Amino acid sequence: MDTKFSVAVHVMILISESPTPMNSDQMAESVGTNASYIRKILALLKKATIVDGHRGVSGYTMTAAPEQLTLLQIYQAVMEEPKIHLLDIHQNPNDQCVVGRHIRPVLTDMFADIEQAFARSLADKTLADCIADIRKRIE
Repeated sequence: MDTKFSVAVHVMILISESPTPMNSDQMAESVGTNASYIRKILALLKKATIVDGHRGVSGYTMTAAPEQLTLLQIYQAVMEEPKIHLLDIHQNPNDQCVVGRHIRPVLTDMFADIEQAFARSLADKTLADCIADIRKRIE
Protein backbone atom coordinates (compact mmCIF):
# COMPACT_ATOMS: atom_id res chain seq x y z
CA MET A 1 0.00 0.00 0.00
CA ASP A 2 1.35 3.40 -0.99
CA THR A 3 1.35 6.00 1.79
CA LYS A 4 2.59 9.02 -0.18
CA PHE A 5 -0.85 10.62 -0.18
CA SER A 6 -1.39 10.44 3.58
CA VAL A 7 2.17 11.65 4.21
CA ALA A 8 1.60 14.54 1.79
CA VAL A 9 -1.59 15.59 3.60
CA HIS A 10 0.24 15.32 6.93
CA VAL A 11 3.12 17.56 5.83
CA MET A 12 0.76 20.04 4.16
CA ILE A 13 -1.10 20.43 7.45
CA LEU A 14 2.19 20.90 9.28
CA ILE A 15 3.30 23.56 6.80
CA SER A 16 -0.05 25.31 6.96
CA GLU A 17 -0.35 25.36 10.73
CA SER A 18 3.24 25.96 11.82
CA PRO A 19 3.93 29.54 12.91
CA THR A 20 7.42 29.23 11.42
CA PRO A 21 8.61 27.32 8.34
CA MET A 22 9.36 23.67 9.11
CA ASN A 23 12.22 21.69 7.61
CA SER A 24 12.13 18.06 6.50
CA ASP A 25 13.72 16.80 9.73
CA GLN A 26 10.95 18.35 11.82
CA MET A 27 8.27 17.02 9.49
CA ALA A 28 9.82 13.54 9.48
CA GLU A 29 9.66 13.47 13.27
CA SER A 30 5.92 14.22 13.19
CA VAL A 31 5.20 11.75 10.37
CA GLY A 32 7.35 9.00 11.90
CA THR A 33 9.60 8.46 8.90
CA ASN A 34 12.96 9.64 7.66
CA ALA A 35 13.72 13.09 6.31
CA SER A 36 14.79 11.81 2.89
CA TYR A 37 11.30 10.36 2.32
CA ILE A 38 9.76 13.69 3.36
CA ARG A 39 12.04 15.51 0.91
CA LYS A 40 10.86 13.16 -1.85
CA ILE A 41 7.22 14.02 -1.07
CA LEU A 42 8.03 17.73 -0.85
CA ALA A 43 9.81 17.57 -4.22
CA LEU A 44 6.63 16.16 -5.79
CA LEU A 45 4.51 18.86 -4.11
CA LYS A 46 6.96 21.52 -5.26
CA LYS A 47 6.91 20.19 -8.83
CA ALA A 48 3.11 20.56 -8.73
CA THR A 49 3.58 24.14 -7.39
CA ILE A 50 1.69 23.32 -4.18
CA VAL A 51 4.62 24.20 -1.91
CA ASP A 52 7.62 26.42 -2.28
CA GLY A 53 11.05 25.93 -0.79
CA HIS A 54 14.45 27.23 -1.69
CA ARG A 55 17.89 25.71 -1.33
CA GLY A 56 19.69 27.18 1.64
CA VAL A 57 16.44 28.39 3.22
CA SER A 58 15.09 26.21 6.00
CA GLY A 59 11.45 25.32 5.60
CA TYR A 60 8.63 25.23 3.10
CA THR A 61 5.62 27.43 2.45
CA MET A 62 2.29 26.77 0.75
CA THR A 63 1.47 28.48 -2.53
CA ALA A 64 -2.30 28.53 -1.86
CA ALA A 65 -4.57 28.81 1.14
CA PRO A 66 -5.79 25.52 2.65
CA GLU A 67 -9.35 26.38 1.59
CA GLN A 68 -8.22 26.50 -2.05
CA LEU A 69 -6.28 23.25 -2.04
CA THR A 70 -8.30 20.09 -2.67
CA LEU A 71 -7.26 16.64 -1.59
CA LEU A 72 -7.49 15.65 -5.26
CA GLN A 73 -4.78 18.18 -6.11
CA ILE A 74 -2.53 16.76 -3.40
CA TYR A 75 -3.27 13.18 -4.51
CA GLN A 76 -2.47 13.95 -8.14
CA ALA A 77 0.74 15.74 -7.15
CA VAL A 78 2.26 12.83 -5.25
CA MET A 79 0.99 9.74 -6.99
CA GLU A 80 3.09 8.38 -9.85
CA GLU A 81 0.00 8.11 -12.04
CA PRO A 82 -1.99 11.35 -11.72
CA LYS A 83 -5.12 9.56 -12.96
CA ILE A 84 -6.91 7.84 -10.10
CA HIS A 85 -6.09 4.14 -10.23
CA LEU A 86 -7.21 2.20 -7.19
CA LEU A 87 -8.12 -1.22 -8.47
CA ASP A 88 -6.44 -3.68 -10.83
CA ILE A 89 -7.89 -6.60 -12.71
CA HIS A 90 -6.13 -9.94 -12.49
CA GLN A 91 -4.11 -11.10 -15.48
CA ASN A 92 -4.85 -13.99 -17.84
CA PRO A 93 -8.51 -14.88 -17.24
CA ASN A 94 -9.41 -18.03 -19.17
CA ASP A 95 -11.39 -17.13 -22.32
CA GLN A 96 -12.74 -20.70 -22.41
CA CYS A 97 -14.64 -19.98 -19.17
CA VAL A 98 -17.83 -17.93 -19.40
CA VAL A 99 -16.79 -15.83 -16.39
CA GLY A 100 -13.19 -15.52 -17.59
CA ARG A 101 -14.38 -14.33 -20.99
CA HIS A 102 -16.53 -11.50 -19.54
CA ILE A 103 -14.85 -10.50 -16.28
CA ARG A 104 -12.54 -7.84 -17.73
CA PRO A 105 -15.20 -5.56 -19.28
CA VAL A 106 -17.52 -5.99 -16.28
CA LEU A 107 -14.83 -5.07 -13.75
CA THR A 108 -13.28 -2.39 -15.96
CA ASP A 109 -16.56 -0.45 -16.07
CA MET A 110 -17.30 -1.02 -12.39
CA PHE A 111 -13.79 -0.02 -11.29
CA ALA A 112 -13.93 3.11 -13.47
CA ASP A 113 -17.14 4.18 -11.73
CA ILE A 114 -15.59 3.60 -8.29
CA GLU A 115 -12.45 5.55 -9.20
CA GLN A 116 -14.53 8.47 -10.53
CA ALA A 117 -16.52 8.56 -7.30
CA PHE A 118 -13.26 8.54 -5.32
CA ALA A 119 -11.90 11.45 -7.40
CA ARG A 120 -15.12 13.44 -6.88
CA SER A 121 -14.91 12.81 -3.15
CA LEU A 122 -11.30 14.04 -3.01
CA ALA A 123 -12.22 17.09 -5.09
CA ASP A 124 -14.97 17.94 -2.59
CA LYS A 125 -12.57 17.98 0.37
CA THR A 126 -9.93 20.61 1.04
CA LEU A 127 -6.88 20.76 3.22
CA ALA A 128 -8.88 23.19 5.36
CA ASP A 129 -11.42 20.40 5.97
CA CYS A 130 -8.64 18.17 7.33
CA ILE A 131 -7.35 20.98 9.53
CA ALA A 132 -10.87 21.62 10.88
CA ASP A 133 -11.27 17.90 11.67
CA ILE A 134 -7.99 17.88 13.58
CA ARG A 135 -9.05 20.95 15.55
CA LYS A 136 -12.35 19.26 16.48
CA ARG A 137 -10.46 16.22 17.75
CA ILE A 138 -8.15 18.39 19.84
CA GLU A 139 -11.09 20.07 21.62
